[in-house]
Amino acid sequence: MVVRKHFYFSGRVQGVGFRFQACMLARSLNLTGYVQNLWDGRVEMEAQGEETLVWDLVSALHRQPYISIEDMDVEDRSLKQDKGFQMAN
Repeated sequence: MVVRKHFYFSGRVQGVGFRFQACMLARSLNLTGYVQNLWDGRVEMEAQGEETLVWDLVSALHRQPYISIEDMDVEDRSLKQDKGFQMAN
């Protein structure tokens, strides 16, 4: 089942390669969406694709060295027509 999930990650998530890793992993899983830093120190991400693959992405981010996700908010979103997975900011 294809889903779109919206995430806010907090913890040690900026300045540690989070966006780069999210992009590389998401693209390898053929997910679409985006990831961006926020002014308040959190990272925002939307990922769309097979639900199991979206959760594979999140699990892989939790295992990355230097990244420490302390809190994660997630919501379902409507599907969109994205062109790949983009890194903003």
